[in-house]
Amino acid sequence: MQLTFLGTSCMVPTKERNVQGMFLSYKAEGILIDCGEGTQRQMNLAGINRNKVNMILVTHWHGDHIGGIIGLLQTISDKENPPKIEIFGPKGTKKRVQHLLDSVVFDGSNLDLKIVELIPKKVETFKKKDDYYIQCAPMDHTTPCIAYSFVEKDKRKINLAKAKKIGLKEGPLLGKLQTGQKIVVNRKTINPDDVSSIKKGRKVTFLFDTLLSENCYKIASEADLLVAEAVYLPELREKADKYKHLTTQDVGLIANKANVKRLIITHFSQRYKTISELESDVKTYFASSSCAYDFMKVNV
Repeated sequence: MQLTFLGTSCMVPTKERNVQGMFLSYKAEGILIDCGEGTQRQMNLAGINRNKVNMILVTHWHGDHIGGIIGLLQTISDKENPPKIEIFGPKGTKKRVQHLLDSVVFDGSNLDLKIVELIPKKVETFKKKDDYYIQCAPMDHTTPCIAYSFVEKDKRKINLAKAKKIGLKEGPLLGKLQTGQKIVVNRKTINPDDVSSIKKGRKVTFLFDTLLSENCYKIASEADLLVAEAVYLPELREKADKYKHLTTQDVGLIANKANVKRLIITHFSQRYKTISELESDVKTYFASSSCAYDFMKVNV
C-alpha cells in the first residue's frame, strides 16, 4: 500500500504546492482522494499512470478539491478500453458530476462511470471487497463534507514450518485453516491458532475541511496513518473557526485521542511560505507527526 501526495496546498496553488489530491495504490486498486486542478499533470510527474485510477473519493465540492475531475475523465475516456470509474461523494455529487460533464465537449460514450452519493449519519461502511473496506463519516464544514478510512481486512498467516511438522501441505486443508476453520489430520483436531496467527490489517484515514467533532475521533480510531488538514497554526483559531478548518493543535489532539500510529498533515494555507513552523508546532502535540510535500510517497 503506497500513498502519493499530488497536492498539499489549501485553496490557492503556490510555486511549491499544487491544490488537493492524493493517490492510494493498493494491489490492483488505484484510488484518488480528491482531484484538484492540475492533478493529471502531478500524476505524470509522480510517474503514476492515470488509467490506474478506478475510484475517486470526493471529500466535498469546493473547487480546490474537484477542479481536475473533468479533465481526468476526458483523458481516461479517450482510451480504447477505459477502466470503470467509481466516484463517491457527499449529497449533490450526482448532479455536480453531470454539471462537469455538461460543461465541456467530448464524446463520453466510452466512459464507464458509476456515481454514488454518501449521506452518512455516523461512521459507516459503504464499500466492501475481499481484502478491504472503506468507511465514511460526516464532517462539519461550510458545505457537505465527508472523511474516509481505507481499512485492510485482517488476515490469518500460516506458519508453514509448523504446518509441515504435522503433515500439512498446500491445499484445501490449509485453506480452511486460513478461513478460521478447524480441521482433522490423522484423527487429530487442528485449531487455526495451532499453526497460524492473525496479521492485523492496515488503516489509513483521510480527514479534511472540518471543525473538530466527535466523528473526527471515531473515523480515525486506531489508524496506522492519519492524513489530515492543518490549514492554520493555533494562533489563527478565529479564522479556522470562521472557515471551518482544523489547526495543527486540533489534529494533534485527534491523533492522540484516536490512538493513531502516525500523523501526516497537509492542505496548508498559502500564507505559510515554508512548512517548518507547521511541522514544529504539530510535533508539540503529537510526536509521530510530519508535513506532507508534493510528490511525497509513503509506504503504509
